[in-house]
Amino acid sequence: MPLTAKLLVLAIATQALLTVVILLLMGRERVPRVMSGEIRWQDIAVDRTAYPLRARLLSNNFDNQFQLPVLFYVVALLALWSGSIGWVEVILAWLFVVLRYVHAAIHITTNSLLPRFGAYAAGMVVLCVFWLWVVGRVLLLP
Repeated sequence: MPLTAKLLVLAIATQALLTVVILLLMGRERVPRVMSGEIRWQDIAVDRTAYPLRARLLSNNFDNQFQLPVLFYVVALLALWSGSIGWVEVILAWLFVVLRYVHAAIHITTNSLLPRFGAYAAGMVVLCVFWLWVVGRVLLLP
């Protein structure tokens, strides 16, 4: 497997790692509160409002890892399937992943809306460019 393909796989794994880390942080916030009785099962059966702010932020961010990142996984796998991974794909993939980490860090700490939206929007633009690039290569390469 060429180095560029390996770096793309590493970007995919790094994005997946973010999802797992957020899940673990969310569990660390939520499970002890439920197990201790601080939060009743009935109060969380339908929504998350019974949880404190940090737990809700982590939960919202976890949900967010199944939005744009899903499109990232698809385009990255499409690029791998095409068999022609160049440095453009690697750079776009890693730029997207870095922006997702920035977005997550803002989301679960300060939750400052403008910087968070900036990171999200920048990631979306990078993802759109990544899609256009990969689809263009798949359709135009012999």
